[in-house]
This record gives sequence, C-alpha cells and structure tokens, in this order.
Amino acid sequence: MTRLLVAWLAFCGVWLGLGTQCAWAAESPPCTVRVLSVAAARAEAPGTQRPADGWEPVELPDIWVRRWPGYEGTVWYRIEWERDCPYHAGTAASDPLGLSLGGISMAGEVYLNDNLLWRDVALVEPLSQSWNMPRRWLLPESALREGVNTIWIRVVGLAAYTPGLGTLFLGPAAQAEAVHAANQWRQRNVHFIALGLSGAMGCIYLVVWCLRRSEQAFGWYALMSLCWVLYMATILATDAWPFHTIEAHSRLNNIAFVLYVTAFCLFTWRFGAQHLPRVEKALWLATGSGVLVSLIAARPAMELVWAGFVVIFLANSLQFQWHAWRTREPQHLLLALCWLVFLVVGVHDVVVLLNGWGAHKMWGAITGPITVLFMALLLGGRLASSMHRIEHFNQELQTHAAQARAELAEVLAREHDQALSHARLRERMAIMHDLHDGLGGSLVRSMALVEQARQPLSNERMLSLLKVLRDDLRQVIDYDSSASTVVPETPTQWIAPLRHRFTRLFDELAVATTWRVEDYWHTRPSALQCLGLARVVEEALSNVIKHSRARHVRVLCTQPEPNVLRILIEDDGVGFDLKAVRDAGLGVGMRSMAARAERLGGSLNVSSGHGGTQVCMEVPLGVN
Repeated sequence: MTRLLVAWLAFCGVWLGLGTQCAWAAESPPCTVRVLSVAAARAEAPGTQRPADGWEPVELPDIWVRRWPGYEGTVWYRIEWERDCPYHAGTAASDPLGLSLGGISMAGEVYLNDNLLWRDVALVEPLSQSWNMPRRWLLPESALREGVNTIWIRVVGLAAYTPGLGTLFLGPAAQAEAVHAANQWRQRNVHFIALGLSGAMGCIYLVVWCLRRSEQAFGWYALMSLCWVLYMATILATDAWPFHTIEAHSRLNNIAFVLYVTAFCLFTWRFGAQHLPRVEKALWLATGSGVLVSLIAARPAMELVWAGFVVIFLANSLQFQWHAWRTREPQHLLLALCWLVFLVVGVHDVVVLLNGWGAHKMWGAITGPITVLFMALLLGGRLASSMHRIEHFNQELQTHAAQARAELAEVLAREHDQALSHARLRERMAIMHDLHDGLGGSLVRSMALVEQARQPLSNERMLSLLKVLRDDLRQVIDYDSSASTVVPETPTQWIAPLRHRFTRLFDELAVATTWRVEDYWHTRPSALQCLGLARVVEEALSNVIKHSRARHVRVLCTQPEPNVLRILIEDDGVGFDLKAVRDAGLGVGMRSMAARAERLGGSLNVSSGHGGTQVCMEVPLGVN
C-alpha cells in the first residue's frame, strides 16, 4: 500500500512538472529580430559576385542615385541581423521568421546567407519591374545560423528610373505577413479595384455619349477613364511587355498620362460649360508637344513633360474651384469637391515623390473609388435633372399641343379651300392647254384647208373635218382616263395617226414632209407621256402651218439613250424673233408646250432664225 502511494505521488509530480514546463513554453515570448546594420555597395562586375569593399551604411527605403549620381547596373544590399531567442541546430523554431519587401527598383534577387530565396524573372533588359510589387518570404530554419545572419539583396536598375530598395521588415512570420498584406493592399489591390471601377464608369459614360453625342462631357470623361486605366496598367505591370526595353514602356506611360490630363481638362471645361478657346488651343499644342517629346526625347525631357502636365492637372483642379463658386450650380459644386480631393492628393503625392521612395506613402489609390462615387452622383443628378426637365417639357407640350391643334384645324381649313381653288385652276389650265394644243390645232388645220381650197369642199370632206374635231374634243374630255389606255407597241404605231393627219394636210398645202421614227421602244413610255408628246407634236406642226410659210418639214422621233425619248420638228420657214415673242408675253403655244414638258419631267428647246425653226423636246422614260 505504501509503495502504491509513493508511485502515485511520483507520477503526479512528473505530470505536474511536464505541465508546468509546457505552460512555460507556451507562454514564452516569440523570437524577435535585431537588425545590426544595413549597407550597400556597387558591384564591381556583373553577376552574382558580391563586392568585397565599398560598403556604405544606408537607410531603407533607399534610392542609390542620390548617393552615386548617374550610376546604373547592380548594387548589393547587406542586412545583418540576429534573433534574441535560443538557436538549436536541427530543430524547428517555435515562431518562424519572415521577410517582407515593399519593392525593388527595378529587378533583383534575395539571398538568406548563401541560400537563394527568390530571383526576378528578368535581370537584364527588358528588366522586371518590381518597384511597386511587395513580396514576402518565410525564412527556412535550415538556412539560419547561430548568431549573426545576413540578408543579401542584389538590385539591378537604371539611373533614370530611381533605382534602389524599398521598405524592409524582418521578424516573426505573422507580423511579416501582416506587413506584406498592408503593402499589397496599398500598392496593388486598391489600384486594381480603382482600375475596375474607373473602367466600368468610363464604359457607362462612353455608352451615354454614343447615344447622345451632344453630351461632350461624357465622351471626354470616358476617354479620361480609359487613359487612366492605361496609365495605371503601365505602373502596375511587372514586366515591359509588349516592348523590349524599359524605356519604351516608360514612353507609353508618359503618353498615357499626357492624354489623361488633356481629357481631364476638357471634361472639366465641358461639364462646367466653360468656353476657353485660347486655353484649349494652348492645351492641344502642349499635348502634341508632350506626346512628341515622349516618343523621341531623352528621359530628362520626358520627366519635364510629366512635371508640366502635373502642374496643368493641379491648376485645372484649382481653377474649377473658383468657377464652381462663381456659378453656384449644385453639380459644379459637387465636381469641385471631387477635384479638391484630387488637388490635395496630387500635392501630397508630388511631395512624397520629391522626397524619395514613396510607393508605400502615396494617396493616389484612394482617388479612384472617390472619383467613381462622385461620377455616379453626378450622372444620377444629371439624370434626375433631365427627368425633371422632361416632365416639365411634357406639361408645356400638352398645353402647346392643344393650342397647336386649334391653330392647325384653322390652317387646314384654309389650306383645304386653297387646295380646292388650286385644283379647279389646274383643271382649267389643263383644259385650256388641251383645247389649244388638240382642238385648237385641228381647227387651225381645218381653217387652213378651207381657206386654201381652190373650190368649195364637198359635204363628205366637211363631214370628215368635223369628225376629226369631234375626235379631238373626245380626247380632251377623256384626258383624265388616259393613264389606263394602252401604249402602242412601237413608236411607228404611236405617231401613225398624227403622221396620217398632217401628211394629207401638208400635201394639200404643197409642203414636203419627212418622218423618221424608231422601229421599237428601247424603254416603253407611259400613256400620259404618249398623250403629252402627241400634243406637243400637234402644236408644233400647227405653228408651222400658221406662221412659218415653210416648204419642207422634218419630224424625228429617236431615243439617243435607252431611257430618253427625243422629238425634233424642223422647218425651213421664215422663223421668228424668239426673245421678242417671250418678252411680249405672246406665244401661247410655246408656253403650253413648255408646261407639258415640265409636267412630264422633260425639257423643251426652241430655236428660230431666218433659216427656219427647231423645236426639240426630251423626256425621260420610266419616270412618270
């Protein structure tokens, strides 16, 4: 019994001792890191060989051209440190260590003592662009030494692109992860979110502008957003693709910024309804010069262009504050507030850049979400304002529509009366022309035949003349129904009645006639065209009988083109003074023929002189 009690007490003592030891181990503070020195030295030769001397103490973040102006190539950074917790070779640490870097400009590789932790994709042109890319590593326990350890960082950079090393944190892995997460959010994630929002809002404004081209402000904002997306994409890129050098990639970055500032200014002026023609011309001149310099000039000139457009950007933001205060328009004030944020952030970021490495301190990332918020409010405000104007316009439109209906009814009544009067007048004019050209011509022919007959005409001949007059009168009466008549199959069939009638008359008057007619229609005329052309021929031949004293008459019916019909009547009579007849207002027949040609869509040309008279009429076929 005594032995069992002693054994039990011994077991409890061992158990309690182990528990106390475990509790102590669990409650022991984590390992911390003490950085002993940070130094940098220029590499004597390219490659991975570390310099033996020339080490100078530095503070991170570091830009080496401030210490070694104009130097480009490779610089090694040496961070010596030790941890304050015991080191046990071959055993895992209770709290692993981590390393976090804010960025490397432009590319590099990291070593823990003599062990490679990481290397950039490209350490020669085109270099990787790691200046805005935070990274972190878990330090392997197997690579650590007792006492002093060393982090070696090889950086390859170009003098024109602020080469150096960003912020560095070395300590417990959990803290290194937290530092990295903060850097990743500030230097990458916020920018990507802003790019997505800016691109989406730019597309929305682009659609609005495409639907309403008069809203030029929306188009300029869309261009501004797309240029900003391009500019930030070049900043966030980790390589120079699709270019073969960092310089070409930098030129694209500069051009995108120049175009962004230009679109920013034009959007501001269009949205604020500002008319600044001279300033706009100066801006376009500066934009063209800036793009040209960015394409062909050296890096210092490009930096000067960038700085100049930063000044333009800040000046435009400041000028709009005064404009919005002067107009007191709610939308102008809202945009001015947004631009005030831009102004403050822009000044802060410029100061940060002038003071050194500032990727971890810049505020520019916050402007993207703020801009999207303000642009959404402005778009919603303008939409609400437009809807209010539309409602007000609808009310006014209803009132004016009622007034317009009453006025229109009155106008339509007057127009109806005038249309009836014009219709009656047109009918009278048509009847007059038909009587003149048709029945009048027949009367002239009949009178000429009676007057020039050597002996009284027989009853049969007089009856024939009266029947001709009756037929012409029927043609005048049936003119409105002539559109449904059948068109003769050939020009010869069409002109045959006229030829028969006038040939007999000209034969009795001892006037020789020549008729030349096409054998077939190239393009068939309409019935109205056939009737109108026949009236013109009748009038022209009647004028020959009445006035010309001609001895020979020629009638030509040709189609110089498949869709054009030409009628030519020539005589060798005494002719007349065409200008005098027109000036005196005489020549009813000529006016009638010209009116018919105009109604048929054709043209009438009359020429006359001592050698005779020509009447030529051309009518397009397949139109009427």
